[in-house]
Amino acid sequence: MHTHSVFSDGTSSPEEVVCAAARAGVQLFALADHDTTDGVPRAQAECVRHQIDFVPAVEISTREHDHLHFLGYGVDLQNQRFQQFLAQNRQNRQNRIKQIIRQIAQSGVDLTEEDVFSLAPNTVSRAHVADALKKKKIVPSRQEGFRQFLVPGQVGYVPSAGVTVVEAIREIKLAGGKTVMAHPGLTKDVWNFPPWVEAGLDGLEVFYPSHTYTLKQELLKIARKYDLFATGGSDYHGPHAGRITTLGISIPPPYSDRLLRKLLDK
Repeated sequence: MHTHSVFSDGTSSPEEVVCAAARAGVQLFALADHDTTDGVPRAQAECVRHQIDFVPAVEISTREHDHLHFLGYGVDLQNQRFQQFLAQNRQNRQNRIKQIIRQIAQSGVDLTEEDVFSLAPNTVSRAHVADALKKKKIVPSRQEGFRQFLVPGQVGYVPSAGVTVVEAIREIKLAGGKTVMAHPGLTKDVWNFPPWVEAGLDGLEVFYPSHTYTLKQELLKIARKYDLFATGGSDYHGPHAGRITTLGISIPPPYSDRLLRKLLDK
C-alpha cells in the first residue's frame, strides 16, 4: 500500500517492485511515488499478470514538515487538474534541489546539477542528491548523504517546497481519491487532526514498520474518534535504498475488511 519506484526515490522499476510484492505474498498493492503517477500504469499491468489487487496511488509532500506526507488512493489518473498539480509540485521540487546543490557546491563540495538530475528521470528528491554524493564517493551511503548534508543544521538543508496539508488533501479529493496520512509516527509533533479531517482526510497509515504497539493503539483511537479508516504500508524503496527492504505489511481484521470496502468496494 506504500511503495516507491525509480519514478521517484525508489531504486527498482515498477515491474520489479510488483514482482517483489508477489514473492512476498502481497494481496493488495499500490505504487505511491512522490508527486507523480507516471509509473502507476506499468505497476498496474504487472499486478494483473500476478493477480494482485491494485489501487492507483501517489504520495504528496507538504511544506509543514519534511515527513508530513499524504497518500492519495484511487485517484483519477486522467484528471487534468490533478496532473497539473503534480507537475507544479515536481517543479517546486526541482527549484528546491537546485538550491540544495548550490549550497553544497558553495561549501566546497564538487557537486553539479548534472550529477543529481541525471539520476532522476521523473520526480527529483533529496535522495538523488545523496545518491549523487555517494556515486562521487563523497559519502558511503544514501543515509550518510542525508546525515552529513541534507538534514536541518547541515549545509545542504533547504525546507520542504511542498504544498499545505489542506491543499494536498483537497487536490486528492478533487481527483476522486481517498486521502491517508502517511507514516504519522514521524510527525507527531505537528499533528493537527481537526482541520485536516474538515478538509477531507479519510484515513491513517497506522500499520507502519517503525510504529510501536503503543503508537498504533493511539492512532487507532484517533481513527475511531474521527471515523478514519486504518491502513498500512512498508514504505518500500527497493533493495538498494539502504532502508526498509521487506515488502508488505499485515493489516489485521477488522481494519483490513474496512480498507477493502473503502478502496475496492469489497
